[in-house]
Amino acid sequence: MIRKIVNIDKEKCNGCGICITACHEGALELVDGKVTLVSDIYCDGLGDCLPGCPMDAINIIERSAEEYDDDAVQERIKSKNEKKNRSMDIMDFTPFGMPSHNIHTAKPTKEKKESEEVEVSALKQWPCQIKLVQPTAGFFRDAELLIAADCTAYAYRDMHSLMEGKVTLIGCPKLDEGDYSEKLALILEKNNIKSLKLVRMEVPCCGGLEVAIKNAMLKSGKVIPWEVVIISRDGRIL
Repeated sequence: MIRKIVNIDKEKCNGCGICITACHEGALELVDGKVTLVSDIYCDGLGDCLPGCPMDAINIIERSAEEYDDDAVQERIKSKNEKKNRSMDIMDFTPFGMPSHNIHTAKPTKEKKESEEVEVSALKQWPCQIKLVQPTAGFFRDAELLIAADCTAYAYRDMHSLMEGKVTLIGCPKLDEGDYSEKLALILEKNNIKSLKLVRMEVPCCGGLEVAIKNAMLKSGKVIPWEVVIISRDGRIL
């Protein structure tokens, strides 16, 4: 049958996962870093997922598609909830509304140190929260910038090796109110930032940091060399 259904532009999609949360039917999933429609029968074509997309990567089109199946949707939601409940090995609820599938318990690994002489910290400045820094602070002058999601410092054992020689800013787009792009745009505009490295977790909510950086470059009119380092939930660089 011909009906309205969601369409995802994979070229525009940045994998932030906002649309996945907005879809009440569970029709969308993250596959290889891109949002994918699981099955036509789960999509009602009403477009609740559209407003949240920061990249304008989702639209509603008319095409030949299987009929929406509400019974299948309810069964899918029930199955997903049961799977989440079985996988939680710490508690049966999550603080701050954090999706339970993002809870991850990593097994600590032992490393043998070649030397007992270890640097205390690679942090060059204070404050380090994106919300607290002044865009005109002297430490930004000719700086190489590292922007890190809050969780990365706990997930990645050698975080300070990535911070070495850089001005480090941290933040969490899920927990902090407002938009980082305005502050980051001012930092780029008022300083000669040489390069930018983003360190984020593999979870979808960290995609907000990538969006903020891209928007900051557009707003400031400065496009500088930048790269993204993705940390897995078990502490590896992906």
